[in-house]
Amino acid sequence: MHSGLRYVLKKMLFFIDLIALNIVFFLTLWLLQKKGVNYTITPYLPYWLVVNIDWILVSSILGLYSEKLVTKFEQFIKRTSQILLIWVIFILVYLVLVREIQFSRVFIFLVIFNFGLILVLNRFLYFKLKSFVNDKTQLTNKVIILGYNDVAKKIAHYFEEEGVNTQLVGFAEDEINIHELTNYPILSNINKVVEIAKKMGVKEIFSTIMPEQHPKIYQLMNDAEGECVRFKVVPDFSLFLFKPVLIDYINDMPVLALRGDPLEDMGNRIKKRFLDILLSGVVTILILSWLVPIMAILIKIESRGPVFFKQLRSGKNDIPFYCLKFRSMQMNEDADTRSASKNDKRVTRIGAFIRKTSLDEFPQFINVLLGEMSIVGPRPHMVNQSNKFSKIVDHYMTRQFLKPGITGWAQINSYRGEIQDQQQIVGRVAKDLWYYENWNLWLDIKIIFLTVYQVFLGDKHAY
Repeated sequence: MHSGLRYVLKKMLFFIDLIALNIVFFLTLWLLQKKGVNYTITPYLPYWLVVNIDWILVSSILGLYSEKLVTKFEQFIKRTSQILLIWVIFILVYLVLVREIQFSRVFIFLVIFNFGLILVLNRFLYFKLKSFVNDKTQLTNKVIILGYNDVAKKIAHYFEEEGVNTQLVGFAEDEINIHELTNYPILSNINKVVEIAKKMGVKEIFSTIMPEQHPKIYQLMNDAEGECVRFKVVPDFSLFLFKPVLIDYINDMPVLALRGDPLEDMGNRIKKRFLDILLSGVVTILILSWLVPIMAILIKIESRGPVFFKQLRSGKNDIPFYCLKFRSMQMNEDADTRSASKNDKRVTRIGAFIRKTSLDEFPQFINVLLGEMSIVGPRPHMVNQSNKFSKIVDHYMTRQFLKPGITGWAQINSYRGEIQDQQQIVGRVAKDLWYYENWNLWLDIKIIFLTVYQVFLGDKHAY
């Protein structure tokens, strides 16, 4: 609803933050020069560039300006603080790497501190502006909900959460259908809703009553248009669908789908494949070219057997493929039927290290180049596990519409490693399905970024 205004406010806040960062940077430099300190701008230009790129990437990848955050003050402040901390860490890493250039510690501290203060101030001003927008009648979209039922109460709750320029003024329902106290007034009966809407300056009527349920609805649609009031019908699919549905059209015929599939679009598939080829090609040339010989020597020294471990796993459309890993275990008969567990005696010493650091997964970049996997996607399970889980977890096989990934949305949300109970596989599948329905290129980049971040931090589920 009114996503255009939310988009404008969101982008405006992004640019205000970026402008504020640059004002703080150059104003601090100028003030220190005015105090007689000999600062020349030339050595600071690379630092200025890094500071800006760092903020743009970190805030974008971690979703600082997402619509869910910018409507809730507490969450917005909390996420801003977290991202500011990550931004500072990257700056400090950069300063360590370029230690031959003597930057002023006073300057660095003042820029970081003052930018943090301005970010907090910007958030207060942003929410004040949003309240101002809501208070202005000419900018506020007043709505009436026709009918009082479960769907009507759900829509009212969504309007309350939305925040920006939508004001629910009440319901329209016949008295005979009201059996409880309502959070908003009952303004009129069904027949007089258009008349009341016109008097109250209402711009939209949302009908939770279908035309087939009430003979007057079609007439109300025409009357509303005649009074320049938009009339929208909200169908109730709750009797046979228990989640949001995607509505598409074949010419003028609506088609309902149980879930969205962004990667059904050819353009999106090309984008994702391009990212896969680019990154896996870089990793293969720059890392695997020297990592494979080193790992081969270390693995062979400790135990007999092949350097690579090939295991049949479920791929896209449930077509099995051989997933590659550096071998981290002694040769054993259970390798294709039992996953690694904590303190698994089959794991070698070098195997424990490469599993902990995720080095064992690097050969899967070859699977990515071959088109059998993607860098980001649901983790591939052993074929026998897929057969088992598909019988106990609803919608499990839906995740098989995607290419399996080296990392995924589930993995960066703590669903990694051994599956010890049904709750873990249910949670993992839920995350995989969310990724399936909400894919975009930035989401893949975000997951890759967070995966690298978690590898450096260490993961208790990596064993």
